[in-house]
Parts: sequence; structure tokens; C-alpha cells
Amino acid sequence: MNGKLAIGLMSGTSCDGMDAALVRIEGCSTNTKVDLVDFVTLEYSQALKEELLRLASGSIGGSCDISRINFILGHIACDASLAVCRKAGVSHSDISFIGSHGHTLYHEPNAVSTLGYKVASTFQVGEASVLNETFGCPVVSDFRVRDVAAGGQGAPLVPYTEYLLFRSEEESIALQNIGGIGNVTILPAGCSLDDIMAFDTGPGNMVIDALVCMYTNGKYGFDKDGAIAKKGKVNQKLLQFMCDDPYLSKAPPKSTGRERYGSEYILKLLNKAGELNMQDIIATATAYTAASIRIGLEYFSHTKPDRLVVSGGGASNKTLMDDICMELPDVKVMKNPFSDSKEAVAFAVLANERLCNSCSNAVKATGASHPVVLGKVSI
Repeated sequence: MNGKLAIGLMSGTSCDGMDAALVRIEGCSTNTKVDLVDFVTLEYSQALKEELLRLASGSIGGSCDISRINFILGHIACDASLAVCRKAGVSHSDISFIGSHGHTLYHEPNAVSTLGYKVASTFQVGEASVLNETFGCPVVSDFRVRDVAAGGQGAPLVPYTEYLLFRSEEESIALQNIGGIGNVTILPAGCSLDDIMAFDTGPGNMVIDALVCMYTNGKYGFDKDGAIAKKGKVNQKLLQFMCDDPYLSKAPPKSTGRERYGSEYILKLLNKAGELNMQDIIATATAYTAASIRIGLEYFSHTKPDRLVVSGGGASNKTLMDDICMELPDVKVMKNPFSDSKEAVAFAVLANERLCNSCSNAVKATGASHPVVLGKVSI
């Protein structure tokens, strides 16, 4: 395959680390062809993870903290990019361009009144100029803000790339990513871009991770293989409380994040759980993630998908995958073979679209008033 070598970078709401995907890409829009060359994840230190979570709370942190974390994440993005080049045996000078999502510190796509203005906003950090200095190639970053400026949610953005890469003439396919937040893209058989539906389904791993961290006194940050949840018993009363979440029935376009399912949500959940042991609470939170996926598909998919292709960290949680299969017994549920790299690859594709001046927001998914070219270019 001919084409250009490019890197896509992603830091998700779980704050686990920086993903870097090295791809070979050619063409653009519906003629895009992508081949994954290699992939790495640089794990964040516990101190950095705690700082990101602190700043993402929305009410803590000043300009000094944000300025520093912006450049720290820029350096980590650079380290991850160099690491994936070394792993693949590629010189960094061979990279044609980089697409960096950065890390979302705050996401508020529904307008609020403040200081006499009614504004929606989203804020990602990870200074692109640090990448420019090392790689000397164009870097595309800050993808979400243009869609928000056009009246959209700024999310989800991956559906455009999923449409380019996964559309099928024969099958209806739902692509479910389970990172900190869960999001789904529904591609009806033979669909056009205007036919796709995409939205955040609710919390993915975010609530589970927070509970595991509390349960293990910070020793573990996630439920490896779903082992803790497997030992617990789902409490139906607590599960129903979680499923009564008004976000689940809210019609798309919609997106969510830590501002809804962060520390305040965890405190409310624990208060409702009362004397339940933590294993049962984690089992119930895991069942809730699966239920939220099923509810999203029932409410907003015009036809039941033939396949549900799962990616993200949640795809490695065996208990969660079993719960999803129980929620969707008539759907073929499978793990995406490029599960871990999917979102990083997506931002390489979106960067390619930006450099080709192609619009890449799926307006039916984001709710924007019109298609726009996403991303800011640093040279």
C-alpha cells in the first residue's frame, strides 16, 4: 500500500495513558485507505492521573495548573509518538503528519448562561507545538471546538471514520466503544453518511474504575478481566436506580463525560447502595454499563443491529462482555480486532481529512447546524 505515514494520538476520560497509532494512509473521504502499522500506549503515572482527574472536576485548578498540564501532555504525546516509531522501526522524520486529540479537561456542549453570555464549550489540552518541534511536520489538534461552535456536541467524532472504514452493504453494524464513556455508532446496511446514528451511551468504565480504586485503596485503577465484578452479585434495586438515569432516554444528539459521572455521581451511588458490599456494587455498575448499551440501541436504533463490535478497554472486561451478551441475546457480539487502537487511528484519519480540507463531522451524530472542517493545524 502506498501513501503517507501518520500518527494518531488519543488520551481518554479513563486517564490511563496516551495511545499512539502509526498508520499508513492514502486518499481521503470515501476513498480513504488505512493500514495500522503499529500501536503503543504510554501509561500515565498515578500522580499525573490524579492531577488530570482533579482538573477535570471542573471546579478546581487555576491558570498555572492548566498551562503546565497543557505542555506536560504535549511532551507525553511526543514521547508516545517517538515510542511507536521506534517499535515499528520507522524514523520520526518519515512521519508526514500527526493528529492529536489531546485530553479533555471539560466538556459542556449544552449552552449555559455565564457573565452575560450563553455559551457551550469544550476544552482539550496537549500542546501541539511540542510535537512540531520534534517531528517538524504538520500537527492537527483541537478537533472538537469547531463542531461546538457550529451548534454541535463536539462528540462523537469517531463515527465519520467508522463510516469510512466499517460500512457494510449486507449487515447493520453497531460499533460500541467502551472507554471512560461508552459511545456507539450505528451503521445501517448500505447506509449513507446521513443515515448513521451515533451518541454517547453513558458511562463505560468510568464508574467501575472509580469504585475499584476505592475498593482497593488505590492499588488498582480498573477491574482486570472483570474479576471483581464476577465475584459480586448484581443488586436489581440499585441497578434500577442507575437505569432511571434521565440521560439514557435523552434523544441524540447527545454526549456526556466526567461532569455527569464523576465524583458527585459516585457519592450518590454509594449513598443509594447503603450496606451493599463493594463487590456487589461493582458487579451492579458493570451490569449498568451493559444495560445502558442495550437501552441506547432499543431507544434510538431504527433496526436491531446484526453485529455489535466492541472496542476500548471495556472489551477486555470479560464480565462486562458477558453482561452485554445477556442484554443482547439476538445480536452477534464480538471484540474489534483493533480494539485498543481504534480511537487513535480515528484521529489520524480526521487529521488527514483536515489537511485535505474535507468536512468530517457527522452532523446527525453531533447535532451541528452544518458540516465543518475539524481541527487546527500547527506547522
